[in-house]
Amino acid sequence: MTFPVVGMVGGGQLARMTHEAGIPLGIKFKLLSDTPQDSAAQVVSEVVVGDYRDLDTLRAFARGCDVITFDHEHVPTAHLRALEADGVPVRPGPDALVHAQDKGVMRAKLDAIGVPCPRHRIVSDPEDAARFAAEVAGGGAHHLGEGRWPGDGDGSGGFPVVLKTVRGGYDGKGVWVVRSSKEAEEPFRAGVPVLAEEKVDFARELAANIVRSPHGQAVAYPVVESIQVDGVCDTVIAPAPGLDPELAGHAQELALRIGQELGVVGHLAVELFETADGRILVNELAMRPHNSGHWTQDGAITSQFANHVRAVLDLPLGDPRPRARWTVMANVLGGDYPDMYSAYLHCMARDPQLKIHMYGKDVKPGRKVGHVNTYGDDLAEVRERAAHAAGYLRGTITE
Repeated sequence: MTFPVVGMVGGGQLARMTHEAGIPLGIKFKLLSDTPQDSAAQVVSEVVVGDYRDLDTLRAFARGCDVITFDHEHVPTAHLRALEADGVPVRPGPDALVHAQDKGVMRAKLDAIGVPCPRHRIVSDPEDAARFAAEVAGGGAHHLGEGRWPGDGDGSGGFPVVLKTVRGGYDGKGVWVVRSSKEAEEPFRAGVPVLAEEKVDFARELAANIVRSPHGQAVAYPVVESIQVDGVCDTVIAPAPGLDPELAGHAQELALRIGQELGVVGHLAVELFETADGRILVNELAMRPHNSGHWTQDGAITSQFANHVRAVLDLPLGDPRPRARWTVMANVLGGDYPDMYSAYLHCMARDPQLKIHMYGKDVKPGRKVGHVNTYGDDLAEVRERAAHAAGYLRGTITE
């Protein structure tokens, strides 16, 4: 029996965990990694070390692969089109992936299909950013879908506004909250287009995760709450506590519609703002397994990683329903305590149900080096267990 070979571009922790999900199915993985020390390169048997920005490298890597997928969105769109022209299935394809690569393209498409978003437009320089802030203060700028314009007539908006480089930003990088045209100078120094968005006064951040296959089957996971600290995801609670069931269903339907309209194949994370007046606005899109879906490894019947593998191979998708009433994921960040393994004794003895997932990365302050999952029926207790384990592994909790 011949099992397919999945070619994964990118050697980070998402590739590592996707490979892990394919092992029980006998799926073979081939990895294009920046270095032999990358997270996934440590565990995948067939590793090609090379530059994903080089078309010849990509073409050579794709030989022998039945499908190409990714753990990041940075492969040049033109290169992906060249692979498709060579007859290589690329999932998600370039026509979909460009919406996760380029925030300007994403916003334009979401506007066109009537998806609610923060007010926004591309700005050309700091003075143009100031003009955008004035437009926001005056209730102008872009439509939010479904007939709504946040701030209409209430005098809200203006500085501060959010400026984002249209390509390359993640975990707070490439994003600035600016309070004047003077502060707006830095984003333009990179020499790439800059997207200006209103700074949304949101109640909390949510994420709707879906997976879609080439033949159109799709599944939606419960909507989660994502808690950020300094621009980095700290904790994810599944399902989002206190979320109105009608709004949760609307968020899932919105994510499924975006996946269909954009032709996404594989996992799609739709990051959302929940506003104080009970609406949702789309913040970002990611077309790969996502931090907001890590809870599914231990908290869902079928994880985001397993369903991503199924989707790119066009296999029937697995059940996304949760296994427990509550699941909490807490990221483990590097601190001043590099010997995390010695902390396992305490963490595992304290909480035998705890699930630890480490990425094989060198410990550096603030770097994501792993995550923990906890689950149970009492949300406060489940949150405390996750926070304690993540803090003890980092060294910020010592008892």
